[in-house]
Amino acid sequence: MNRKTLVLPAVVGLLAPVLAACGGSDGGSGGGDAIVVGTTDRFSLSKDDPAPLDPAFAYDVGTWNILRQTMQTLMVQPRGDGDPVPEAAEQCGFTDTGNERYSCTLRDGLKFADGDPITAADVKYSIERAIAINSESGVASLLSTVDTVETQGDREVIFHLNTADATFPFKLSTPVAGIVDPDDYAKDKLRDGFEISGSGPYTFKAEADGDTLAKAVFTKNPNYTGSLTVNNDKVQMVSYEDAETMGTDLDKGDIDLMTRAMTPEQIDKLSETSGGDVDVVEVAGLEIRYLGFNTEAATVKDKAVRQAMAQIINRSQLVSDVYGSQAEPLYSMVPATVTGHSNSFFNKYGDPSDDKAKTLLEQAGVTTPVKLTMHYTTDHYGSATKKEFEQLQKQLNDSGLFDIDIKGTPWETFRPAEQDGKYDVYGMGWFPDFPDADSFIAPFLDKGNTLNSPYANSKIINNLIPESRREADRLSAAESLTDIQDIIADDVPLLPLWQGKQYVATRDDITGTSYVLNSSSSLQLWELGRGVSD
Repeated sequence: MNRKTLVLPAVVGLLAPVLAACGGSDGGSGGGDAIVVGTTDRFSLSKDDPAPLDPAFAYDVGTWNILRQTMQTLMVQPRGDGDPVPEAAEQCGFTDTGNERYSCTLRDGLKFADGDPITAADVKYSIERAIAINSESGVASLLSTVDTVETQGDREVIFHLNTADATFPFKLSTPVAGIVDPDDYAKDKLRDGFEISGSGPYTFKAEADGDTLAKAVFTKNPNYTGSLTVNNDKVQMVSYEDAETMGTDLDKGDIDLMTRAMTPEQIDKLSETSGGDVDVVEVAGLEIRYLGFNTEAATVKDKAVRQAMAQIINRSQLVSDVYGSQAEPLYSMVPATVTGHSNSFFNKYGDPSDDKAKTLLEQAGVTTPVKLTMHYTTDHYGSATKKEFEQLQKQLNDSGLFDIDIKGTPWETFRPAEQDGKYDVYGMGWFPDFPDADSFIAPFLDKGNTLNSPYANSKIINNLIPESRREADRLSAAESLTDIQDIIADDVPLLPLWQGKQYVATRDDITGTSYVLNSSSSLQLWELGRGVSD
């Protein structure tokens, strides 16, 4: 087993307010059989989620991994790390000194996959549609700084922002800003089902088993005009119920590559074995895991209870026992490798201490043991999640201050229940929308947060987040970002646990695997090709 390692830069998230421009590409060499990619991401239609692949609704890494292949955006995140570069746009940039007016010129000859031309009016329609629908997923919050969208002719789009937002170029690289065909996407209604109409590097065909997507087929789009080089003609994504079956199929050669979510045991085995036909690629990731709290629920409404949990939980032991070297303890919602990170939770609570937790509860007059249930999803973040929550349960119960029960639920049920406020404490994961501290803060703490959390801190919403977005140099935003992280550590509406690495396992005749995941852990299937086995 050959182990390849790609390490991203130690610090990410530096923006520059310069005009960006990038040349186009008409694609690379392809041919041969379809490359088959395995994933444990599950995609289902339900009453609560009838339109999982509509850009105005989709807001998780799995659905975005589909949309990033099929929906073209004005900007795109580059290989590895760095500022976004033009994609559907020929050039984009701020045209004022206050980062409140952003203009993009479309590439000449843009077309949807069906051959219809794309104009600035389609971009305006797409952005205004996502904002107007304002789906319960919270994805429209990424466009919250857009005031109006103006077009000048067929190729120029001007975004007038309601406040300075140096992160706006990154937001235009996310699927919610994808260009949709007005003929297929109603202005005021989500598009139900698994159909996608876009102008990205691939067309999309869904093979469903009832209401579940069993296979996604990505075929090179002959009408694609953009900055990306497409190195294959077809990719198939197969959805598995468990990582073990997926791994077996990789060993047999039934699939060529597998991504999330492999088990820690699989990764260890792949990394330690030499020789054979399968390689493992390690990428420095920005995935985080955390606990969320319904701060209006009776069991955790008193912040002393949440603080006590933060004081007890031993992140190092949790990581060591469950994930080993594949994760690191995290003491902020912002990962350690992102500009603006502060170890706020460690600064406030120090090393785990049952005695300090007891004092916190006693001073607040909280009767112990505190009885509550922690909820987790059984099928969205991998099978190790259950073991993780068993470890958390043990740590809290061993303190004698808590009486914790844990309950696992499939994501299809878990996510709507969490958003409806049915869980007092719940475990969540997060892959950033883009590699900047704002993407680890605003989605949870700004207006219209993705968790539908009742927690709202006026200083964070009205002052600190806007202040941080004014700074194109993200180092200059560190003071505001640190203040936000310190408030989170004190109020504990969220409790960060760990930061993880990303892994890809692949047959050794597949090329481009070093770049198949970008710095936001999103798939870039166009990077893959089929070469010669060693």
